Amino acid sequence: MDNIHNSDYSIQTVDLTRKFGNITAVNRLNLTIKKGELFSLLGHNGAGKTTTIKMLCCLLKPTSGTAIILGHDIKKEADSVKRIINVSPQETAIANHLTSYENLQLIARLYGLSKADTRSRTDELIELMGLKERAADRVEKLSGGMKRRLSIAMALISDPQVLFLDEPTLGLDPQARRNLWEQIEKLKGNKTIILTTHYMEEADALSDRIAIIKSGCIKAIGTPKELKAELSGLQTMIVRGCNLTDEIINNIKMKYRDVKSLDNGIEIRGEKLVFDEIVDSLRSDGVKIEWLTMKEASLDDVFLSINEEV
Repeated sequence: MDNIHNSDYSIQTVDLTRKFGNITAVNRLNLTIKKGELFSLLGHNGAGKTTTIKMLCCLLKPTSGTAIILGHDIKKEADSVKRIINVSPQETAIANHLTSYENLQLIARLYGLSKADTRSRTDELIELMGLKERAADRVEKLSGGMKRRLSIAMALISDPQVLFLDEPTLGLDPQARRNLWEQIEKLKGNKTIILTTHYMEEADALSDRIAIIKSGCIKAIGTPKELKAELSGLQTMIVRGCNLTDEIINNIKMKYRDVKSLDNGIEIRGEKLVFDEIVDSLRSDGVKIEWLTMKEASLDDVFLSINEEV
């Protein structure tokens, strides 16, 4: 397997496969992730994301195929792989009765760092993750966003070359989510980061490249811009107004492939929508338009398009 290793890549998977009985959770996965890249894995629950991550972290053995992480085979050199990676899991393993500083010191000592290195590494990560003002407070008093920052800091204690972030902003409010994005942005380029998320806006904002997985297979891969360009003709128009009866909505549905009813409005998705034509049609049917907008294809549209395919 050494002959497939490329020093430009942090991760290379080679026909990576995992079966559970008759079910193939990951099917001959082949991808490459560059050093310093933030790479996102997107997919519905059950698509194969978690199984892929578990194999790359040496928590689950592949049924066949393998992966090379910075020159180390996950099947033959699991101990070497574990020394150069770390994971910030979805469920944070934080001691709530300790302070942020104490949590980080505890993890540092578990990794065998000296007292001096523990102190300097803890100070560095407290600063990096924006926890300085609350470092002496017990974790139980911190917000959800600060706890997630602490969880990532704990995963960084060992100074891993590859960091896995599993749903890092799950359950956070929009402001806390954006604050955490700023912290993750600081890591880009210095670490190879593999991110799993259900927030398309998050993947779009943070990722260098994205892979969309369905039924254990990669269905699309590229930069956010490249993926959206594949649906360059797809547009979404949202109209809100009065007198939007079921009959009028049914008439619109006969003309366009994808029409969804909203509160006091409709959402129309299609290729090359003609703005004036839709507005004139609605007005001629007696609809009083109060608000409307037209937007180009988003990462949400790409994801939905792929997962709507039979």
